[in-house]
Parts: sequence; structure tokens; C-alpha cells
Amino acid sequence: MLGFKVCKRKETVANDWITKFLELPVANLSDVMARMMAGGASLRPYYTGGRMVGPAITVKARPGDNLMVHKALDIAEPGDIVVVDAGGDLSNAIIGELMVAHAEQRGLGGIVIFGAIRDSAEILAGSFPVFAAGVTHRGPYKDGPGEVNVPIAINGMVINPGDLICGDPDGLLSVPIEFIAEVYDAASKKHAAETKQMENIKLGKNDRAWVDAALARLGCTIEL
Repeated sequence: MLGFKVCKRKETVANDWITKFLELPVANLSDVMARMMAGGASLRPYYTGGRMVGPAITVKARPGDNLMVHKALDIAEPGDIVVVDAGGDLSNAIIGELMVAHAEQRGLGGIVIFGAIRDSAEILAGSFPVFAAGVTHRGPYKDGPGEVNVPIAINGMVINPGDLICGDPDGLLSVPIEFIAEVYDAASKKHAAETKQMENIKLGKNDRAWVDAALARLGCTIEL
């Protein structure tokens, strides 16, 4: 039934890619994806820990309702990231510490809520990756409708079931399955270049000639 269905995920990212992407900052991934794949500044981390990387289990939920989120948590496989499009509404929390504990006990890789959470202090004190758009004490309803493992969009970022979700303190983004190898190759090179640049900065060898070259190209007048 349209608007009330649980689908089977048809494809997902191989585990070896997850290990590789854990080495890369989200900022580097974003840069090589033309800065077009961000989940938006409203999605912030609510956990104490490092990077979150894993394949998406997607949920399209009615704002304020978490029935299908419960189902997604039950069918998700270890390492999966449950990504919920709850419309960005902050009126009712979609998850709290009990659902997070359930997800962690099942070995999931994290939860992303384009909506609100509650029990934020308890969740924030933990190491299980949780991203959300806000916090409210008002709890959710469990009536539906909703859909699991269908394409969703968060602030214009389209996420298909099985796409790779990457998050760190800077935010999160989705890497489409078909571009995994291309994005990893480009981001790895950028990360290596920035690592080298940081070494040069610490040694006082940072080349800043590009600044004046850019200003000259733009016709900038400099009076010093």
C-alpha cells in the first residue's frame, strides 16, 4: 500500500568500503562531491565519539510518528545506519534513549533523524552515533503512515537504501553506491594533500602565493 509499506533493500555498500571511508573526514568527502551532498547544518551530532560510516536503511515517517522507525530498527543489520526523514519537524521527538539503547544492543552503526529527539543529555553522553535536527520533550505517536527502504530526501540530499552514510562532528552526507569508488579515490587524494599541507604549515613552509595570484586574477586593488 502506497504510504504504508516495508520494502526489501535491493543493494548495499560492501563492508570493505566502510573501513576505508572511516579514515576520511566528512569535509574532504563534501569537497570532492562539489559540496552538493550535505544533509544541512540543522543535522548535528548528539554523541561523544568519532566518525559514523555505514549503509543506509531509509525511513519516510509522518512528522511526529515513529512506528516505521521501530520496524526499521528491528530489520536493520549490524552496522546499518537508520536514516529517518521526519520532515524536519521538531514538534515531537522521533526517538529517545530507549530506542537508541535498542539500536546499540543490535549492533547498528547509528541513527539519523531529520526531526527531533528527546533524552538528549543521556544520548549525548553516549558513544552511539546519533544525528538530529533538534530536541523536544514531547514524545512521538505510533500510528503511521510511513515507508521503509524507499528513496528519501533531507534538505535536498537524496538518499537511497544502501547508500553510504558518513558523519562526524562537522555533519553528515550520503555517498551514492554508484559513485563509491570515484568519491573515495578523490577524497583520499585530497586528504593526503591536506595532511601534507598541515605538515608544511607547522614547519613554516606554507606557500601563500596563490592568495595574491587569485586577487590579481580578480583585479583586486591592494593598498598597503
